[in-house]
Amino acid sequence: MITLYSYPTLFGVADNNGYGLKVFAFMRLAGLPFVHEHIFDASAAPRGQLPYVVDSGETVGDSETIIVHLISKYRLTIDAGLGARERAQNVLVTRLLDDLYWVMSYSRWKDDRYWPAFRAALMREHPSLTEEGLVKAREFNFQRYHFQGIGRYEPDAAYARGLADLGVLADLVPASGYVHGANPTSIDAGIYGFVANIYFYDIDTPLKQFVSSRQNLVRHCAAIHDRVMRG
Repeated sequence: MITLYSYPTLFGVADNNGYGLKVFAFMRLAGLPFVHEHIFDASAAPRGQLPYVVDSGETVGDSETIIVHLISKYRLTIDAGLGARERAQNVLVTRLLDDLYWVMSYSRWKDDRYWPAFRAALMREHPSLTEEGLVKAREFNFQRYHFQGIGRYEPDAAYARGLADLGVLADLVPASGYVHGANPTSIDAGIYGFVANIYFYDIDTPLKQFVSSRQNLVRHCAAIHDRVMRG
């Protein structure tokens, strides 16, 4: 049995981090049975980062590495129909989502306009959390943002990056079906992981305003959400 370790739920999504939700959605779309363990403490994880999986005693971290591992070990066919051009496009979109991650995280922990609502939601849904612990987590994230670079941006400039990323996704995601056709593939799981963590949040950031204004992004997110939450 495979066990997925990732961050807890928030606002109705299975993981409040885009990377963990990507892996969760991928495994559900691929039809893999697994146990989902929600944790906050990533100290025992590979590289100290969530998500990771334990698969028959083997520990695998990093969302992309996990997906490659699962496809290879279980001979999954979810991406079998993709050609070289589509696979190259997937790499580009995955890197774009890496950029979007930082802006999305910034909107929660760094921006003083939205931090109180995010903090309140975490404490409401996860009573074990403390004010002191969240302040320490916020300070830690401030350090991460500074060294990554996004923390040196003013809010409008930070959101401009994220909105540019979302604009590319809005041009890529079709009005019906999925990115590469009638059936979802791994890149749809990746897009869902991040868009769902914007769209379903009850916090009206510029990122959410953009997603909500693009019907194709909303439709795609809702379609994947319905499939993966049904199991």
